[in-house]
Parts: sequence; structure tokens; C-alpha cells
Amino acid sequence: MTSDDVDVLIAGAGPTGLLLANELQLAGVGALVLERLPERTGQSKALGLQPRTAEILQLRGWLEPVLDRALATIPGGHFAGMPLDYSVFDTPFPYQLGIPQARVEECLENRLTDHGVPLLHGHELTDLAQDDEGVTATVTGPDRTRRLRARYLVGADGGRSTVRHLLGMPFPGRDGRLSMVVADVVVEGGPAAGTEWRLPSLEPDEKGLSFLLPLDGGVHRLLFGGPEQQRLERSAPVTEDEVRAALFAHHGDRVRLRELRWASRFTDASRQAERYRDGRVLLAGDAAHIHLPAGGQGLNLGMQDAFNLGWKLAAQLHGWAPERLLDSYHAERHPVGAMVLENTRAQGVLSSPDPDARALRATVAGLLTVPEANRRIAGMISGLDIRYPMPGSPAHPLLGARLPGIELPTGRGLLLTSGQQPGPVAALAPWTDRVDHTAAALGAPDTRAVLVRPDGYVCWVGRDDTERPDAALRAWFGAPARHHRS
Repeated sequence: MTSDDVDVLIAGAGPTGLLLANELQLAGVGALVLERLPERTGQSKALGLQPRTAEILQLRGWLEPVLDRALATIPGGHFAGMPLDYSVFDTPFPYQLGIPQARVEECLENRLTDHGVPLLHGHELTDLAQDDEGVTATVTGPDRTRRLRARYLVGADGGRSTVRHLLGMPFPGRDGRLSMVVADVVVEGGPAAGTEWRLPSLEPDEKGLSFLLPLDGGVHRLLFGGPEQQRLERSAPVTEDEVRAALFAHHGDRVRLRELRWASRFTDASRQAERYRDGRVLLAGDAAHIHLPAGGQGLNLGMQDAFNLGWKLAAQLHGWAPERLLDSYHAERHPVGAMVLENTRAQGVLSSPDPDARALRATVAGLLTVPEANRRIAGMISGLDIRYPMPGSPAHPLLGARLPGIELPTGRGLLLTSGQQPGPVAALAPWTDRVDHTAAALGAPDTRAVLVRPDGYVCWVGRDDTERPDAALRAWFGAPARHHRS
């Protein structure tokens, strides 16, 4: 057994762990990613990036390879299969990007490889112990077991997270009450097999619900759930006969199964970690929250967790983080996760074949034809309505919200000014850039300057040339005396 040192050890090489590793690399922090699987499975898994996730990739200049691998753009979003309009938002992405999760992972992993960030497949974290200076992790690989010493450890290792279990972190919520199947299949048949991407129709009937979507190379994504699935154990293998029966129930003999590539059962279990931080160990993605995969939110929620955490963790390691900056990760992301758990539980009810639930669905569908109601739910599902609390700042429409249309490829903060610049603040914030813009580009007519965090959210607004961002700079970027490393 040997010992090594690293700044941040990341357990899990899914989209959450890979995005976090990329953020840390950009900030000059040494990271090591562990993945228990010996190689990528190629399973499609999640199938879309919501507008806010596309925005954060664009902020860093990482979106182009994802766009190259995307299969489709899907207009709008959906709430339990009921359409949502994304065109009402100020975003360059008023749609979902249709792309299998495996391709997103490939793009993120390729960038890590290009920058020399190590990723160890076939290595599993089996134990951990933390102290005031760091975390000691026991890692078992193909040929040896070793101890890794890290200043911080991030568990991005999925819904059955080993890291969360080793912490003994409470994971309150409820077990699943309905069961469904998701599968990658090769089918043959007529138009019912589907030829282009579309929003799902998840209105159930007495047979349950089913959705068939074309992927690539003749492979389709099949989702189904009916009475038979409710009688089977979660651990029961998904058989070809079960898939054939589901296809026949919903498509008759027009669509026939040729090959079952991959299949998995899932439930509407809904749980969230009590805390996202325990000392020098943090949780992100499915390790921090599990829920029904409704509305296409899970992949996006985890990637946005990582985006919020990355710059804060780097600031802590570089020595310029103000007090409680790292704690703000839990304070900001836990409520966002709780809201996703709430809306996915609601979508589960609206997808039930129960007659009363179907009556409720009809009522909600009617409400979603009202533009204000549709916008409210669309903002939630797309991630575009997230607004973080900014203590100590006066209210302003931009404050705490994302600022669309900017790029932050260096991962630094940004002071955007219009008119006279707000005083000599450059010496106070060597980790921010300053750019002059027109007042219109700042998003509000009464705005002369805004301070944007590295994750694209506005943390200070100046209404006139006399206001200075000094307090906000100290609150989010620390004081110069604490800036030890660039």
C-alpha cells in the first residue's frame, strides 16, 4: 500500500465529476479522478442538456465539441410530457440539446486528457478518513490498494455513493413507489419507430406509458412502465420478452425488437443529502440527490452543482477564498436540488394512470397554456430561473441571477462597467477582469456596473458612478492579503 498527494480527489467520472475536474484544471488546481468501472459502457443514459447547462459550457468555451456530437435540438422542454416554451427567455439556447450522456462525458474527458489530468478507471474508493488538513482515501485498483492523501475529496459517485455512505451522511426522503424501464434497443418497423427527436408524450393509460426515441446508428431509446413493471423487483433483469411485450402493448406489431443493447430499471425514489459538505468532503450530483428522471433535469442538476463548486474549491485551495465561501456551495445548491425533487415528485403524480391523477393532469395542462404559468415552470426546468441569495446587497433585478451573453473562459470574475468606472478597485481584485460595455449590454437601463462571479451570476450591481464594489469583492473574492497564489 502506497501513499500519494493531490489537491482534490474526485470519486466518479460521470458528467458531474468530469466537469468539476475541468473547472479545477482551468483554475490551476491539481485533481485526480477515480472511476470504479474499468471502461466506459457506451450506454446512452441521459439524453439532453438544458439551456442553462449549454450556457455554462459556452461560458468556458467548451460547448463546440458538444454541439458537434449533438443529435438534435429540441424546441422547448416539458413538464410530465406537457410542452414548455423556452423561447421567452433571454438565452442563446431556447431549446434542449439532444445528446446522449455518454457523448457529453467523452467531450469532457477528452479535454482532461488534452490537459494531462489523470483519470483512473477501474479504481474504487473503499475508505476515507479526514482531519483538519485533508482527507486520506483508500483506493483499490486492478493490481494494488493504496492510500491517497488529498486536501479535499468530492463524492460524485452516483445515487449509491460510497463517499456518502462512508461519511454516514443522512439521506432523507422516500423510497420509490413506481417502477419503469429505460433501454437502448434496435427495432424494425414502420413510422411508429420514430425518425426524429421530439418532446415525449407521457400521458398514461391503463397500459401505463411508453416513449420511443431514435438515437443514432439504428439505436432507439425506449422508456416504458406498466402494471408488469410494478410487480417486479428493482434487481430483476430486464429481459427481451419484457421489452417485446411493452413494444407490442403500445405499438402493436408495427415495431419489433431486433436487439436489446442495454436496459435498466428505475424508480421515483426521492432523497437528498442532509448536507453537501462535511469538513473536507463534499457531495455533488446524484451522490447528493436522487429523483425521478422527469423533465430531463438530473444530468443538468449535477453539472450545475459542479460548476458552482469548482471555482469556490479552487479559491479555497489558492488561499484567497473569503470566510464561508465554500459553505455557500451547500447554501446555494441544496435549495435548487430540493426544488428539483419537489417538481419531479409532482411530475410522477401527473404521469400516473390513476383516474384522479389524470384529471389533475388535464387541469395542469390547461394552466400551462397560460403564458405566465408556462414561463414559471419553464424557468424551473431549464435552470434559467436560478437566483442565488446575495446577502448585504440592495435588491435589483440582476442581483443573484445569471448574466446571459457573456464568456468567462479563464474562470475569473468579471467587472462590467458602463460610463465612468467605479473607482480604483483593480488592486482590490487581482482575480477579476474588467470590461467596458454599453448600458444596454448590462441588462438594465439603471445599471452602470455589475460584478459577475466566475460561474456567471451577478453578485453586485452599481446604479451610478459613485457606487463601488469593494464590499462585494471582499465577500466573494476575499481580501488582497489572503491572495497567496495566482
